[in-house]
Amino acid sequence: MNDSATRRRFIAGAVCPRCGLMDKIIVNLDTDQRECVSCDFTEVRPGNEADKAGPAVEVQTRVSRPAARRVETPAEPVTLIDPTEKKR
Repeated sequence: MNDSATRRRFIAGAVCPRCGLMDKIIVNLDTDQRECVSCDFTEVRPGNEADKAGPAVEVQTRVSRPAARRVETPAEPVTLIDPTEKKR
């Protein structure tokens, strides 16, 4: 492959917002734009602004809090009862 050639990747399952066709969107890895090969739609890839702003902050949830990870539930034995067995 020629080094001066544009590096492009198809995005599987992507639908063009202009023409609505599936599997026609490519990402130009050199310019970081997404393009449609059917209708010539072009735009800067979403998310680039967030990448330049710095790392994303994780949203705090009850699962992601450090205190939630420290709680350990003690193990308890379980007794299985056979429902077909007659009581004595």
